[in-house]
Amino acid sequence: MSSLANLESSALLTDLYELTMAAGYLQTGFDARATFELFVRRLPSERNYLIAAGLEQALEFLETVHFSEGEVEFIRRDPMFRHVRGEFFNYLSRFRFTGEVSAVPEGSVIFANEPLLRVTAPIIEAQLLETRLLAAINFQTMIASRAARVVTAAKGRPVVEFGARRAHGAEAGIFAARASFIAGCAGTSNVFASRLFGIPAYGTQAHSWIMAFEDESQAFDRFLDVFPEQATLLLDTYDVRAALKKVIARGRKPAGVRLDSGDMAADSRWARRQLDRIGWRDVQIFVSGDLDEHKIAALFRRGAQISAFGVGSALVAPTDTRNLSMIYKLVEVERAGKIREAAKLSESKSTYPGRKQVFRFSGASGKWKSDVIALDSESPAGGAPLLVPVMRNGKRLAPPERLTVARDRCAESIKHLPPRLLSLVPAPPYPVRHSKQLRTLLQQVRRRIRKAQ
Repeated sequence: MSSLANLESSALLTDLYELTMAAGYLQTGFDARATFELFVRRLPSERNYLIAAGLEQALEFLETVHFSEGEVEFIRRDPMFRHVRGEFFNYLSRFRFTGEVSAVPEGSVIFANEPLLRVTAPIIEAQLLETRLLAAINFQTMIASRAARVVTAAKGRPVVEFGARRAHGAEAGIFAARASFIAGCAGTSNVFASRLFGIPAYGTQAHSWIMAFEDESQAFDRFLDVFPEQATLLLDTYDVRAALKKVIARGRKPAGVRLDSGDMAADSRWARRQLDRIGWRDVQIFVSGDLDEHKIAALFRRGAQISAFGVGSALVAPTDTRNLSMIYKLVEVERAGKIREAAKLSESKSTYPGRKQVFRFSGASGKWKSDVIALDSESPAGGAPLLVPVMRNGKRLAPPERLTVARDRCAESIKHLPPRLLSLVPAPPYPVRHSKQLRTLLQQVRRRIRKAQ
C-alpha cells in the first residue's frame, strides 16, 4: 500500500505517460539534454496579472526526488511495462535530478506566456518532473494572484486567510495559506501552516462557543476570562445589535468584535458608532463570511466601517477560475552537441521555440510599461531580466529565502504596476511581445517541420 509520508519527494507523483516516455527514451537510446519551460498560456478573464508562487516547493522536490524500492517494483508490475528491459528499472532505482533551473522569484508579477520556470536536464529527468512541478507552481500562483486582488480591495486593512476547511484537501489549505501570505495577507487561521512557514495565526471563536452556553453574556465573559487581551467576540449568533449592547453593558473591553453574516455594512457602521461613543475606538471590527474582492469593494462603497477581513473560500477554491491552465513545454533538444529548437504548432495551442528570458521595461515614473519575451541569448537595452539561475547540477545555488522576502517582493512589484491593472474588472492588457529574433526562430522551425513532414 502506498503512503503519503513520502509524497513531497516521490518521483511516482507523475502521470503514467511520463514514465512510458522515459522508458521509451532509455530503451531506444534517445540520449539527449532537453529544456522545458513552464508558463501560463492566457490570463483568466478577471485577472490582470499573476503573482509567481510555489517555487520553494518545486525546488524542495527537485533536490529530494527519487523512487523508493517499492515504487520501482510497483512500476515493474504494471502491465504497461511488460516488455520494458530491466535497465529501465535499474535507472529508476538510481534516479535523481541532476539538471539546472532558472526561475522567476516568488512574489514577482508575471503575465501570460512568460516562463516562470526553465528546466534543462537529461530528457528523461526533465520529462518525469512535469506533473509535480506544475502542481506546485500552478496552485500557489493561482491562489497568490487572487489573494493580491483581495488585499487590494481591502484598502490597507488586514486580510486573514480563513480557508482551510473549504480547501480541496489538507495540503491545498496549507499551501493556500502560504501563497496568500506572499500576496499580502496578514496571516492565516491554519495553525499547521503557521508553524510550518512562520505565518502569523489568527482566530476568534465559532458560533458553537456562543451556543454552548445558555446565556450569550456568559459566553462572552468566559471567553474574556481566558483571553482578556486577545478576545474577539462573535456578535451575529442571534442578534448583532443586542449582542454588542451586552458586551458594552459588561464593561469589559474586547480586542475586537466579529460580524459573520447579515447586513455587514450597516451593522459595522452602527457598531463603530457605539464603540466610539464609549471610548472604545481601538476595538477592531472584524468581518468574515463568504467574502471576496468584489464583496469587499461593495462593502466600502456602502460606507462599511471595517478594521480587518477574514476570507476563506475565495482564497483556497477560487470561483473566478478553475485553474491557470499552466503548461510545461519542450523548447530545445540537444543531441551529440547539436541543438534543435522545438515548438508546438497546433493552431490554438502553438508555442515558441528556444530557451527564453523575459525582459521588463519601466517608464520614467518607475511604473512598468512593457515586457519582451526574448531568446536567452538576447540582451535588449534597458530591459531587466526576470528569470534567475536557482539550481545547477541538481543543487540549489542559494539557501531557501525567507517567506517575508517573497512577500516584500510582491508588495514592491505591485507598486510598479500600471494603476489600471489594479482594477477588479478586466483592464486593457499589459503589453507583452515576443522579440524579433524569437519570431524569426519560430518561422524557421515551422519551415523545418513542414519540410520534414
